[in-house]
Amino acid sequence: MRIGIVSPYSFDVPGGVQLHVRDLAEHLISLGHYVSVLAPADDDTPLPDYVVSSGRAVPVRYNGSVARLSFGPLTATRVGRWVEAGHFDVVHLHEPVTPSVSVLALWAVEGPIVATFHTSNLRSRAMQAAYPLLRPSLEKISARIAVSEDARRTVTTHLGGDAVVIPNGVFVERFASAKRRGDWEGTAARPTIAFLGRMEESRKGMPVLAQALPHILAEIPGVRVLIAGPGDPDSIRKEMTKQAAMACEFLGPVSDQDKASLLASVDVYVAPNTGGESFGIILIEAMSARATVLASDLPAFARVLRAGAGQMFRNGDPVDLAQSVVGLLRNPLRREELAAAGRERANAFDWSVVAEDVLAVYETVVFGASSVRTGEHDSRWARLRRSGKNSGGT
Repeated sequence: MRIGIVSPYSFDVPGGVQLHVRDLAEHLISLGHYVSVLAPADDDTPLPDYVVSSGRAVPVRYNGSVARLSFGPLTATRVGRWVEAGHFDVVHLHEPVTPSVSVLALWAVEGPIVATFHTSNLRSRAMQAAYPLLRPSLEKISARIAVSEDARRTVTTHLGGDAVVIPNGVFVERFASAKRRGDWEGTAARPTIAFLGRMEESRKGMPVLAQALPHILAEIPGVRVLIAGPGDPDSIRKEMTKQAAMACEFLGPVSDQDKASLLASVDVYVAPNTGGESFGIILIEAMSARATVLASDLPAFARVLRAGAGQMFRNGDPVDLAQSVVGLLRNPLRREELAAAGRERANAFDWSVVAEDVLAVYETVVFGASSVRTGEHDSRWARLRRSGKNSGGT
């Protein structure tokens, strides 16, 4: 199958959607499909050979964070050339109402279109404003996917219609086989906890963790906090007590390999995110690495961590976060129990499972209703829709 995939967000800066697009493309290529990815990127950005740049992106505040988007006549020309040259059987757009490359591709493509929605924001003014303008083009979409029940509700609230729930995927074995690093492993006297994410983006929860640290250090003075991700460490330190700042080790952006090793090494991985999360791919990565996961009780996180795959604390409550961290660090048997359950739960999100459902959608829109009315494709599609609606993305 010839598959075109479009990312609205730039490959210059890693993000959840970009990683999803990259990993899906690589898995489909490994299965023998032809895949071309279109995404914004600067001319000097190293790109995999299957990625085509749509041109430079500009930073825009969108959905509570800063996204790097690409739009305009030059980008539209590049999109048109990519569509014309690709001769795709199906084009898979991600976030098709984001004002970037996906919208331009939606306008340009004539043929089967699949759209995946990642955003969870029931009060999205941008989506409300965009819908009347994009409605005729949105009718071109043959099938809709949402990465979680929260994302599906955003679609149904703002765009009408429905979407099948297919979660984000993870190459589970890559994280499961990650090597531990001695300098990141904790000891009884100096246990380690980790935070990964854009530290200066408040919804990722760094302020909540910063407020929790004095309470944690009062009980376990030797705790080390390993913080990985983009941002200015000085801006974070100045919001902390001196003791809390001294307990933090800022690693900066880390490679995929180092991220996996970090998750495999620490005693507890903390996800203190406060909102705007439709899924929580980092939780699956941590679970795959057999980390003990502690996360805020966001609905999206709760769906990922069910069946005892992790522990949760009250969203935005630094005291409850601190008590949970201290309790876990003092109870290695509990940590092992959570880690084992999380590792088992992660298997449901492996790309070998997730991509099968994505391909079922592709096959349905490519072959059309007449060719899938009976037989395997029809049963898979019907099963997929039923499971997506009932399970919230398992």
